[in-house]
Amino acid sequence: MILAPSRRLSLLMVGALQIPLFLASLPVSAASALAAWALGSDGVLLLRTAKGARLEAFFQSADRGKGARVWIDFPGELSRTRTLRGSGPVQAIRLGKPTPGSTRLVIEFEPSIDLDPAQLKLVGTSPDRWRLSFKGLPTRGLRRIGEGDLTASTSGRWTPGVSISPTRTPINASGLPKVSRGRYRVVIDPGHGGPDPGAIGIRGLREKDVVLDVSLQVAQLLEAQGVQVIMTRSADIDVDLPPRVARANRVGATAFVSIHANAISMSRQEVNGIETFYFSDPRSAKLAAHIQQQVLNVSPGSPDRGVRRGRFFVIRRTNMPSSLVETGFVTGRLDSPRLASAAHRRRLALAIATGILNYLQGAR
Repeated sequence: MILAPSRRLSLLMVGALQIPLFLASLPVSAASALAAWALGSDGVLLLRTAKGARLEAFFQSADRGKGARVWIDFPGELSRTRTLRGSGPVQAIRLGKPTPGSTRLVIEFEPSIDLDPAQLKLVGTSPDRWRLSFKGLPTRGLRRIGEGDLTASTSGRWTPGVSISPTRTPINASGLPKVSRGRYRVVIDPGHGGPDPGAIGIRGLREKDVVLDVSLQVAQLLEAQGVQVIMTRSADIDVDLPPRVARANRVGATAFVSIHANAISMSRQEVNGIETFYFSDPRSAKLAAHIQQQVLNVSPGSPDRGVRRGRFFVIRRTNMPSSLVETGFVTGRLDSPRLASAAHRRRLALAIATGILNYLQGAR
């Protein structure tokens, strides 16, 4: 899957402190990780969060009479939405929940304010403290606005709502978890295909080839355990997204797993990592967490990019627990040679099958 921001959005660069990501995910009922915030008269935004919480920040330039906006997304659900009136260059500050189980803090500036997103960096200064300085922001008339106690200590680490106990990934099919034969039906969705190669990486490695090989092996492993498997494609053909979803919904699957490989600019080969997405259902979060854990097991050294909410069509429109796993970066110096290796693709298949079977064991 190619990582490309939309035309008007760019991710703010996270600062030097690396905040640990979590292996599990959040149910709708999880409390917000945002504990306190304040935008000072000096144009500096300070945040206090639960320890270890993962944040994402975005910028949108002024457009059609609306001022530029910066928003930050936090895991966990806000208790109530609200809008606070700004001052000086700030038109308003809004707190909302763009999707169930999440929190968003939006700062909207007056239309006349011009900000350079390249100068904006959200920096983690400790495991529960964050700072964003709005460089170039005229501060005349700006008054401090905020909520909560920024000086309070945060007790304990961020505890996600779905906890997955790490388990080993078997080295061969004989060690796979056991489930009741003939009871479960799983849809495996190899991304892209046919004229759509997906991401293209180092030495021409194509996502569609990697994920088809892995997916076919996952199907074989699951079927050997008595799970009925439906493939959205089993050859190098092009299948549009709606038919993939329609087929999964039609057969009444127990679970849906879409398998992909990631990519970024070829000039950034230092970017590697594993991440698994779900849309909103807590059962999907649990499925994603099981798969993420197992894929990490067979990808030592590859960064844990976490279990994350995503709005991908195939996991948003399916009616059953669904997840989308990114098995590594075809553009990554570490991940790409692994993905090109038949032995590693076999390990990935064992990992994904193990994650699915572990989920099915708890779905009785």
